[in-house]
Amino acid sequence: MTSRLRSPQPATLALADGTVYRGSAFGAEAVASGEVCFNTSMTGYQEILTDPSYAGQIVTMTYTQIGNVGINPEDDESKRPFLSAFVVKEAFEAPSNWRSRESLGAFLRRWNVPGIAGLDTRALVRRIRDRGFQTGVVSTDPWRQEAAELVAAAQAAPVLDGRDLVAGVTCKEPYVWSEGIWAGVAGQVPRAARPEPKLELVAFDYGVKRNILRLLVEQGFHVTVVPARTSVEQVLALQPDAVFLSNGPGDPAAVEGVRPVVRELADRGLPIFGICLGHQILGLALGGTTKRLKFGHHGGNQPGQDLATRKVAICAENHGYAVDAESLRAAGEPVEITHINLNDGTVEGLAHATRPIFSVQYHPEASPGPHDAGYFFGRFREMVLRNKRGEAVTGLSVSREA
Repeated sequence: MTSRLRSPQPATLALADGTVYRGSAFGAEAVASGEVCFNTSMTGYQEILTDPSYAGQIVTMTYTQIGNVGINPEDDESKRPFLSAFVVKEAFEAPSNWRSRESLGAFLRRWNVPGIAGLDTRALVRRIRDRGFQTGVVSTDPWRQEAAELVAAAQAAPVLDGRDLVAGVTCKEPYVWSEGIWAGVAGQVPRAARPEPKLELVAFDYGVKRNILRLLVEQGFHVTVVPARTSVEQVLALQPDAVFLSNGPGDPAAVEGVRPVVRELADRGLPIFGICLGHQILGLALGGTTKRLKFGHHGGNQPGQDLATRKVAICAENHGYAVDAESLRAAGEPVEITHINLNDGTVEGLAHATRPIFSVQYHPEASPGPHDAGYFFGRFREMVLRNKRGEAVTGLSVSREA
């Protein structure tokens, strides 16, 4: 008797502008809405899936073969995926990798995330690139495939502007993070010892990635992670040597209760380092504003230039908003723009001229992505040590010395 393969279940992606893409369902059977974006990374889909910065978004991968190395618990960047849905050209359900513990489809089903495969992702990416962000709906429910209904749902779905998505991804209670970077395969050259003395660090969780915390630990920080809306008094009670502002999702101007806290911590002279959303919140706390990008920067191949040295690093980025350069200049705060994105000239780094404060828009921890910018963690430790010794160190002076 000849066996017959079961036909794949249908899936639909409908955009608010009326465009409809048909494909095959994988992952969970569900209907989900979100802002459609694309990521240009060629590896690291698991880290992308579990990055809390993608909350409220439908992520499209430009690389074609997704799922081929499976899923393993060591590479998760948070406790679960926070994205709305996942869009790929080819979804592999039979992974081939010695570290794999689960298929991509099984992972998405476990967390109720719908996926759609088999559509023309190049056409979708070009549409977003040319026309900008828009809201979409992915349906893998076989009974909800009517195009008009899904387009209407996309048009009615909330946009990211004005939504505090950090509230849904931040931790509920403080905790200590002690895990360093992955030890690797047995028999490799051992890592260098972590530097001494150990420094006390409070890390605000706006949607923090685990690899950021690992690299802070590797720099000799004792890391206490706190919820996004932790007060100044609660931070000071932990007697930190420095403060870290993490990455996170959505509109930085909509995150409630964080700007006054960051501003007061800055005014008290605490060393501060911000990454991605943390960089944007720092810019807002220092009197600037943020603006929406046409389609954002998402991927591991963004060129960032250090304006002091003129050197270019290839960076991992994931953001749809940017600090407005003119707003910082108008605010009158002695803050300088230290890095820019060479694709569109947007602000990629800030440093304070009189205080130990600096930030970057991109992700020096990569995961996934290149490691060109990993030196920022060492630069942060150096700034904190010098401040602790009573030296007159600033974010700008450290930036220019590096």
